[in-house]
Amino acid sequence: MSWTWRFETAAGEPADPGDLTGAEFSAQGDAESWLGEIWRELSEKGVGQVFLLEDGREVYGPMSLAAPE
Repeated sequence: MSWTWRFETAAGEPADPGDLTGAEFSAQGDAESWLGEIWRELSEKGVGQVFLLEDGREVYGPMSLAAPE
């Protein structure tokens, strides 16, 4: 199994996070841990929401990257 993230702007358009695109992960927890460490940097690059994919199938999302107030 391969776990990846899809990145979008807050408006739902594709977002390019540059060198922070991540990688393929072998476990869901690894993908989620990576996002937990890098979400602020993604947000600064214009990513507003993400979707978790397993082998290209959407598992969940959109999940907002907006900082809690």
